[in-house]
Amino acid sequence: MGTVRIGLWQGIQGILSEWHGNSSVLTDLERTILFSIRLPRALFAGIVGASLSLAGVVFQALLRNPLADPYILGISGGSAVGAMAGIIIGAGALTLGTAGFAFLGALVTIFLVLGIAGRGRVIQSTTLLLSGVIINAFFSALIMILIAISSNADLHNVMFWLMGDLSVASRPEMLAAAFFLLLGFVVIYGYGRALNLITTGEETAMQLGVNVESAKRRLLVTASLVTAAAVSMSGIIGFVGLMIPHMMRMTVGPDHRLLLPAATLFGASFLALADTIARTAMAPTELPVGVITALCGAPYFIFLLRRRVF
Repeated sequence: MGTVRIGLWQGIQGILSEWHGNSSVLTDLERTILFSIRLPRALFAGIVGASLSLAGVVFQALLRNPLADPYILGISGGSAVGAMAGIIIGAGALTLGTAGFAFLGALVTIFLVLGIAGRGRVIQSTTLLLSGVIINAFFSALIMILIAISSNADLHNVMFWLMGDLSVASRPEMLAAAFFLLLGFVVIYGYGRALNLITTGEETAMQLGVNVESAKRRLLVTASLVTAAAVSMSGIIGFVGLMIPHMMRMTVGPDHRLLLPAATLFGASFLALADTIARTAMAPTELPVGVITALCGAPYFIFLLRRRVF
């Protein structure tokens, strides 16, 4: 779907003919639109949506907070500051330049938060939450200062990126995000049983043989890396990692061996749909996809609050 109409069956035929190397039923313009713009963007939206949803399940389980999401540790702020640093020094012309700086900023934030929250070898969930909120607030203020004082036109346009932008991803960026998603899912799914036990209580999990602190550290770092890879290339897309875990928990139950794959797949589908709406709702003007997810997420949480789900 998009501003140029390509029928569903026509698009399927075009993809199948391209796959088998036959002459395409599409015109050159339609072929370019489908294979160079829409299909890569839909795949990228799926990768980002899956990454944020997967990380959201982990953060809500480990922090035992229904309002925890992938940005709770300040990853979004650190990624945005890193992206701005890349723009200022002119790294945008390099492969993975701005995205690489954004990822580096997110990494620094992850280890900074874990260093503040960790008391000896123990990670306090409350301290972790407060550390993330404080660092995110600091980075948000720093972002506003950089935008206000900068004469670089690119930095003024970063506001669009801050609300989520799936139009700028190149093939190397997509492959990098997909790699982190796949690796992260394998690691996190291996801790499915441990997550089930931790959500019932850390003392109970320890009595049943779970090394709670080791599992928490590995899961927090893995989920943060998955989030950092997505955020550094797509910008800040809110409510996906907050809303999708709740929806899937109400659908398939709290067992993380079902919840993790369900949230990952549904998050991918949801963000692909949201991006389609963002591209077509006010065509030819394109909305940031974060606007659509916020418009969906805020009413959903009002509904949950009215039903006393929390």
